[in-house]
Amino acid sequence: MRATIRIFQCLIFSGLLIASATASAQWTLSNEASTLSFVTVKADHVAEVHTFDQLSGAIGEDGSVSIEIALASVNTLVPIRNERMQSMLFETDLFPRGTITSQINSDRIANMAIGSSEEMGLDFTLKLRDLSRTYNATVLVSRQEAGLMATTLKPIIVSAESFDLVSGVEALREVAGLPSISRAVPVSFTVVFED
Repeated sequence: MRATIRIFQCLIFSGLLIASATASAQWTLSNEASTLSFVTVKADHVAEVHTFDQLSGAIGEDGSVSIEIALASVNTLVPIRNERMQSMLFETDLFPRGTITSQINSDRIANMAIGSSEEMGLDFTLKLRDLSRTYNATVLVSRQEAGLMATTLKPIIVSAESFDLVSGVEALREVAGLPSISRAVPVSFTVVFED
């Protein structure tokens, strides 16, 4: 009887350890399932959607969120424009990465039922060219069996002035022979984090 109780206790203890490890595990961003896009407007009325194709990041045990953007992975669907954005706008040889950092309530996420979704306000910091700005996003967080997904419900407006990108925008405008390129761009994202 004692042996049976001990075995039962060991099983319960092992189960608690596994559950604890799962609850506190770090989640890793899935690049294949995630997207980060922005819209530019040129010549007053021509809007185009661009993406960054290489994202990486994680959610730590304490709820800290960190996402790294490989700026050289900017994808405009036009190779020469990709190269110009890399060299003239983002200056990826000097500033290869952008970063997004935030903090989430890990207990709130852990208590979400699998398959459920909640609308949340999220404060985050975007760092580009060694300059940081804080934004607020309204996101829909969906709890999945293997992690979670967060999607912006409203675009976030990022201005070139905030990150010393005005001269880069003007250089792009001149080389393309355009009358104008917008200096404020709407940014949207869907990020998926997996166990």
